[in-house]
This record gives sequence, structure tokens and C-alpha cells, in this order.
Amino acid sequence: MLDAASFRDLISSRRRGWLASLIRQLLAVASWLYTPIIRGRNAWYDGRFAGVKRVDVPVVSVGNLTLGGTGKTPLVAWLVRWFQSRGVRVAIVSRGYKARAGTPNDEALELAGQLPGAPHVQNPQRVEGARQAIREHQAELIVLDDAFQHRRIHRDLNIVLLDALEPYGLERVFPRGLLREPLCGLKRADVVVLSRSDAVSGGDREAIRRRVADLAPHALWLEAVQRPCGLRSAEGRREDLGRIVGRRVAAFCGIGNPEGFRHTLRTCDCQLVDFREFPDHHAYSAEDVESLCRGADGLPDVVAVVCTHKDLVKIPRLQLGAVPLWALVIELEITVGGEEFGAKLATLLPKLGSDVQNSIFAGDCPAVRRTSLREN
Repeated sequence: MLDAASFRDLISSRRRGWLASLIRQLLAVASWLYTPIIRGRNAWYDGRFAGVKRVDVPVVSVGNLTLGGTGKTPLVAWLVRWFQSRGVRVAIVSRGYKARAGTPNDEALELAGQLPGAPHVQNPQRVEGARQAIREHQAELIVLDDAFQHRRIHRDLNIVLLDALEPYGLERVFPRGLLREPLCGLKRADVVVLSRSDAVSGGDREAIRRRVADLAPHALWLEAVQRPCGLRSAEGRREDLGRIVGRRVAAFCGIGNPEGFRHTLRTCDCQLVDFREFPDHHAYSAEDVESLCRGADGLPDVVAVVCTHKDLVKIPRLQLGAVPLWALVIELEITVGGEEFGAKLATLLPKLGSDVQNSIFAGDCPAVRRTSLREN
């Protein structure tokens, strides 16, 4: 079984040889068979033949066009805070991918650590999950996590993230590429966010923007960066980034786009001496932890092992071996399009209940302004 990094090497043609070439040809056949199914499904929904269900509150969807991590979780947390700061009771609804029966998955645990007051319902049937959030938690607005392809539920705002490091999924539909659906599906987006925009040049960002404008001419364009702003231990203690600046650090992650995490670490100005990748949503075994401990202890002068918050919730330890374990705390910053995005979000507020509207218009909640677009 190929891990995520090996699979990317294979489909991007970085892996050479006759066997790799044969596998790519077989994957291309599979994509050729799979793509018409996806196109047919989208046409079914576009033609209104499939029933799209509405719920009683506004719905904001956050999703991807590609497989792998694009920074959805920081944006979901940002959105929840934005609406909460305006007095709105927000609930998150997600599929609960790889969640064990009756327990939240790693992404839900990560969001719970960031948003202790926000209910999170995990249900593959998003319509029922949204209705449950309204019924049990009196939610006034739903944020759908990873739901661009889940078309059965109506959404009032459709947000899609593209990772600047690989915005088009190698131009091919899975399994030959990383696209969940053909690029033309981007036309359904109301907002397109280029995440990790600082990872590419201004010229590259403009080229991506122009292509997105052709694919989704009515979508609002945003650019965002994930700024490292500190370290967090398993017990919730915070430390300044100065602890690792200029010093030797080891790191690991089990996320959809490990290269994105590696890029964020580089912006911390630390000396990254070892980096280990695990599959997305990896369930760390005792053997994995022991291997990480041995690896950390075997690296001279390493002051910390750093992972993502998504990984830390599954390894609740203060140290790996004798080396402190920290999660990198990420802050989402919208660098282009922030004011327009705030105005678009504000259009959902009149759709809320009268109590929320009264508190907003009475001045109890902050007005839409550029400075509010940073995560607290």
C-alpha cells in the first residue's frame, strides 16, 4: 500500500521506471471510467433532478476541489469566530471521516480545542446532521466542513479552497490525479480562497487568479496565509515561537498535504533536521510513538519535536523521549479580498432570527471591518 507521499510521487511522474509508468496508465483508465460518473452526478444536481434539502438556518459550506489538505480547518475556525463575535450561535457539521463509533475524529478534536463553545455534529448525512444541530444545540447558522461535493444540502454560501502549492490537482481526476471532480465544478463556488498564497510568487498568484476567473467568473477571490503564531503543548500551555527560532527541530505530521506543513515550518526560521510523514487521519499506534521517541532521542541538540494540532490531539504527550513535543499554532490571515468577504458574510445576518438581528443592529456586536478578519 502506497503512503500519501509515495502516491503523489507516482501520479506526478516523479517516480520513474516501467512499473510506475504502467501503474499510471492503469490509474488513467480508472479516472477515465470515474470521471463520467462524477460529471453525470453533477449534471443531475445542476438540472434539479436530484432533491436538494434546505434546513431552517443559513448554511456556509467550506470545501476543496482536490484531495489533501488545503487549510479548511483554520478557515472553519475563523468563520465560526466571525459569526460568534456577532452574537450568532454557530454549529459545525462534518462527515466524521475515520471517526470511531461514538467518538469524534481528529479534526473534530482539533476544532474543539480551538472553539470550546461551538457544537460539532458529525454525520455522513449532512442534512440530518444540520437538523440535529438546530434541534439539539439551537444553532442559528451551520458551517459545513468539507462539503463542496456533498450537494444534497442547500448552502447559502459555497467556499472553495485551492492550495497555492498544487491548485489544480495535477489537472487530473482521482486516481490519476488529485481532483475530486473536474475543474469545471469550480463554477459552483461563491468564494474561492487561495490558501498558503505566500508559498508562490506574485506572478503565479495572478496566473491562478486569472484561470479561476475563467472557471468561476462570479466568485469572489481571496488570498490567505497560515501564519505560525506560537506553540501549544498537550496540556494547553502556550509558548512563543522564539523557543525554536534558529534552533534544531524535528517534525512529523499525518495530514493531507504534508508539504504545506513543511512550508509553514520554514517560515518559523528554525533548522528542520528531520521530517516524517504519516497518512492523513493516521491513528498513531504505540509502535509509531515509540519510533518517534527513538528518532527524537537520536537527533543531537534537537530542542523540540513539532507537529500539527490535528496530530497532537492523538498523541497527548508532553515529550517524545526526552524532547518536548509541541503543536504549531496557526493563525489564518486573509491578505486579499478581506473587506469584500466580510461584506458577503454580513449578507447572511438578515436571514437569522430576530433576536440576533436586534443585537446586531443595537450595536452589541462589532461591525464588519477589515481588522476583524484576523483570527483572535
